[in-house]
Amino acid sequence: MPEISFEGVGKRFGALVAVDHLSLDIGKGQLVALLGKTGCGKSTMFNMIAGLMAPSEGRVTVMGDDPFTHFDRFRGKMAIVFQNDRLLPWRSAVRNVELGLEILELSKEERRERALYWLHKLGLKGHEEDFPHALSGGMRQRVSIARAFATDAPLLLCDEPFSALDEITSKRLRTEFASLVRENGKTAVFITHSINEAFDIGDRILVLKRPAEIAHDIQMSAEVPDEERERIRRTIHDSLSA
Repeated sequence: MPEISFEGVGKRFGALVAVDHLSLDIGKGQLVALLGKTGCGKSTMFNMIAGLMAPSEGRVTVMGDDPFTHFDRFRGKMAIVFQNDRLLPWRSAVRNVELGLEILELSKEERRERALYWLHKLGLKGHEEDFPHALSGGMRQRVSIARAFATDAPLLLCDEPFSALDEITSKRLRTEFASLVRENGKTAVFITHSINEAFDIGDRILVLKRPAEIAHDIQMSAEVPDEERERIRRTIHDSLSA
């Protein structure tokens, strides 16, 4: 059974067709980059996977269940990393990471243990009690990533989480993020506008054109030679430029 499945999915907002007859499977353990220009339907797909909206037609399933109809069943099974860090300014870094664990009703001791583990894993040892205003943008996003991993959710949904950061910080964080996803056996869906980011992140790159039609479905690995990577890059660029 695929971890995520779209079966003949359409989504309309009045006369606007955001997604049209989309069929797609994402397997367990895949790290998928959804790449496309603004308005191609990436965010609509993301919201349907997250259970925030229902399709107008067709069926979306996550782990074999309908995430919109049975939204409560997915508590602790999905974690989202947003475009901005969405930290609570009145909570320290460790208390922000503990937030999702409070919702999952873990004990105080387990919350603190998990939160500290992931903050240290993401290079924030010594900043546990710092408040968001005292952290750089990259550090705040590390706290956000720690918060997602601390829940131990099998599925991570990422909505351009590094787009507000400078390129050097962004590249470092997305490399760390991809490594952590693979190391911990997670499934991840990562929305991006950037070809470079898709190459850094994705085991699989889905290039979308409006309305959420798959233009290219590309499998990537470290074994793909540089010449082939460059050919793929040109193909994607030409598709997005059309």
